Amino acid sequence: MSRRGRRIGVLGGAFDPPHIGHMVIAQEVRWRLGLDELLLIPVGEPPDRVGLAFDATTRARMVERAVDGYPGVRCSRIEVDRPGPSFTIDTLEAIADGEPGAEIWFALGADRLPTFPRWHLPHRILELARLAVVSRSGMSEGDLTALAERIAPGRWDVVEVPTIGVSSTMIRERIATGAPFEALVPSGVGEILRERA
Repeated sequence: MSRRGRRIGVLGGAFDPPHIGHMVIAQEVRWRLGLDELLLIPVGEPPDRVGLAFDATTRARMVERAVDGYPGVRCSRIEVDRPGPSFTIDTLEAIADGEPGAEIWFALGADRLPTFPRWHLPHRILELARLAVVSRSGMSEGDLTALAERIAPGRWDVVEVPTIGVSSTMIRERIATGAPFEALVPSGVGEILRERA
């Protein structure tokens, strides 16, 4: 009798800082795809973003605190601990090497799907992982499935998630103006943000 490999989801991002919207996405992707585990992976050195508010170590610490109490969701420091720019393909190759036989899903927002063909080695990403396209309002289901099939033929799943009107930018702005932000972030993240304020 053959044993199936684990089903692993990957949700990367700046998490600058992580918020309840990230956790809703993590839970929904894990549940809807029947994953054994979902990894939240804070980017170490982003190849395309500058000016993050928090350094990589602090962002990883916040993600580690954010996942407390979410079974099957954990933080991976793979990109934070690796020197140089963080490319998705390098992360997926490391996960695949460490989990032989695993089925991997890479979660990305539907808004990022049109740019996916311009990513670093997108064809190789699709060899290693299926895309878990996180759908929020704004694109019809028909348009989204047609786009996903054109970009990643047979290698995608659409995951509907509730729309949560919160962003990392909003939280940073609230902190800067002294507005309350605690209800928008997991409690452990709020503690770290208060320490730094």
